[in-house]
Amino acid sequence: MNIKDKSLEELEKVSQDIRDRIIDVVSRKGGHFSSTLGAVELTVGMHKVFDAYSDPFIFDVSHQCYPHKLLTGRWDEFETIRQFEGLSGFTKPNESDSDYFIAGHSSTSISLAVGAAKAIKLKKEDRVPVVMIGDGSMTAGMVYEALNELGDIKLPIVIILNDNEMSIAKPIGAISKHLSKLLAGKTYQGFKDRVHTFIKNNMPDGTTYIAKRMEEAMKLITPGILFEEMGIDYIGPIDGHNIEEVIDTLELAKGMNKPVIVHARTVKGKGYKIAEGQHEHWHGVGPFNVEDGAFIKKAAPKAATAVFAEALCSLACKHDNIVGVTAAMPSGTGINKLMEKFPERFWDVAIAEQHAVTSMAAMAKEGFKPYITIYSTFLQRGFDQIIHDVCIMNLPVVFAIDRAGTVGNDGETHQGAFDISYLRFIPNMIVFAPRDNATLEEGLAFAYTLNSPSAIRYPRGAFIEVDYPVVPFELGKAQILKEGKSKKLFIGYGAAVGRACETEKLHDEDIAIVDLRFVKPLDEECLKNLATRYDDWYVFSDSQKQGGVGSAILEFLNDANINIKLTTFEYEDKFIDHGDTKLIEESLGLLPETLVKRIK
Repeated sequence: MNIKDKSLEELEKVSQDIRDRIIDVVSRKGGHFSSTLGAVELTVGMHKVFDAYSDPFIFDVSHQCYPHKLLTGRWDEFETIRQFEGLSGFTKPNESDSDYFIAGHSSTSISLAVGAAKAIKLKKEDRVPVVMIGDGSMTAGMVYEALNELGDIKLPIVIILNDNEMSIAKPIGAISKHLSKLLAGKTYQGFKDRVHTFIKNNMPDGTTYIAKRMEEAMKLITPGILFEEMGIDYIGPIDGHNIEEVIDTLELAKGMNKPVIVHARTVKGKGYKIAEGQHEHWHGVGPFNVEDGAFIKKAAPKAATAVFAEALCSLACKHDNIVGVTAAMPSGTGINKLMEKFPERFWDVAIAEQHAVTSMAAMAKEGFKPYITIYSTFLQRGFDQIIHDVCIMNLPVVFAIDRAGTVGNDGETHQGAFDISYLRFIPNMIVFAPRDNATLEEGLAFAYTLNSPSAIRYPRGAFIEVDYPVVPFELGKAQILKEGKSKKLFIGYGAAVGRACETEKLHDEDIAIVDLRFVKPLDEECLKNLATRYDDWYVFSDSQKQGGVGSAILEFLNDANINIKLTTFEYEDKFIDHGDTKLIEESLGLLPETLVKRIK
C-alpha cells in the first residue's frame, strides 16, 4: 500500500482500516494484539517518511509489526497470521523484502541498526535505519551496549521509543508539556546546532565552559538527559497516536543526519477499549468475542506451567531458603503466583536473562536455593552466565526450563529445541526431565536436594499422561516402565515418554519402554542391562538431534563398545517453522501413527 501521497485525513483513515483489520483477524485467529494496536500510527508515520524497501525498518521483538505487514502487500494473506505455512507473527525477510531482519527475542534492534548504518556508510548509500523499540525492551543490557557505541560513532539512525508501559521520564504538568513541544520543534533543534557551531568557532577558552554548563543545566529539565548524555539527540515525548505530530517529528529526525531518539507515548490496545492500558493478558491472545472481549476457551488438560507453579509454591512454603526469578515472563512461567505470595523471595528482573542467572548464582553462594524459571529459547541468552557464574563454581541453582520442545505459533525464534544440546556438555550440570504432572512435582522436590546445578525441562501446554507408577527420582537413575517380548526398546525422555507409550500401543509388537529421566548423568548400568535383552533401540525426545538424547546414548554405547542399532526421533538439523503444534509434529513425522510406520 503506497501512502506517500496521502493527506493527513487519508492517513487517519488508513490507520483505522489497519486497526479494524487487526481486531477482526486476531479475534478469530489469535496473535499479538495490544502492542501491535498501539503501534499503528507510528508505523504509518514510518512508511510515510521513510522507504521500507530501502531504509532498514527494524522492529524490536517485532510482535508490533502487524501494521507493517498490512502496509507491505500482505493485507489478504494476513488471514493466515501465525498459522501453519502462513504469515509469521514476527518480521521475516523471506516473507517480504520490507522485513529487514528476523526478530522474536527483544533488545536486538539498535545493535542491528548500528551494523546497518556502518554498512550504509561504507557503501556510500543514502539510506537511514529506522528502529521501533518498546520501553520494555530498554531493560536489557544489549540496548545500552549499542547506544554506547552509537553515541560515539554518531551515524544517522532514527530510533522510535514506543513508550506504552512505563515512562522513561514522568511528565510534570504544563512545564513538561511545553518543553516536549519545544524539543520536538525545528526551532529548538536548529537553535541547538547553531549554539554548538558558535561556541566551537567563536568563544575563547574559558567561556566555552560556561556555555557548556548552561546547556547541561537545560538538559536537566528535559526528559532525554540519559540519551543526550550518551551523545544521542532526543526528541519528545510526542503523542504517538497523532499522525501529524508523528510525521513532522520523523521528518525532523530524518533531516538531522545523526542518531536521534524519538520518544513517543502510546496506549497499548489503542482502538479496542477493553484492551487499552496495562493488561498483560491482552499482549498475546487466542480467539475472543469482539463485542465483550470474552476469550473463546477450549477445554484443555492442566498445563505443565500451572503444575510447576503450584508445586514450587508448595515447596517454597516448606523451605524458606527457596528463591526464584524470571525474566519478564511472570505469568507465562507461573512465577507470578509466587511473587504475590512471597514478594521478598521471588522476582521479575525484566528482559535481563544474563542478570537473572548471575544474580541467582550469588544467592546460591549465600545459602539460598534459586529456581531460575525461563523459557528454553530465552535461556539461550544467559548461556555464558550458566557456564561462568554457575557451573564453574558448582552452585546448586535449578534451571526450570518452560516451553521445552515445540511451542507452536511463535515459530523459529521460540521453539525450545536446543536446551539439552547446550546444557549437557557443561561440567557439573545435571540434566533431567519429568514425563508427566506427577513426576514434575517429584522432580522439583528432587532438584531441591541437589548440591550441583541442575536443569529440569517441561513442555508448553499439557503432558500426555502416562499410566505407570511414579517412583522417587534418584540421581542418574532411569525407570523401566515395561518389559517387552520383542527385541525392540523405546527410550523416552521427558514429555516424549508419552509419545513413546502412544506409539507402542499402536504397534502390533510387545515393546519395552524406558523413561530415561536423566540425560546427564545417564543410567549406564541400566542401559548395559537393557542391551543384553534388546538390540533395536528407538529414542523419543522433543529436542534437537545434534547433541541431544540420542547423541548422549550413542556416546555411551561407543565408549562401552556395545553394538546396538539406534534410531532417534528428534528434530533434524533445521529451524522449526510456526503453526499449530500438531501440524508441526505431523510435518516433522513425529506423530505416533507416522512413527509406527517408520519403525515397521
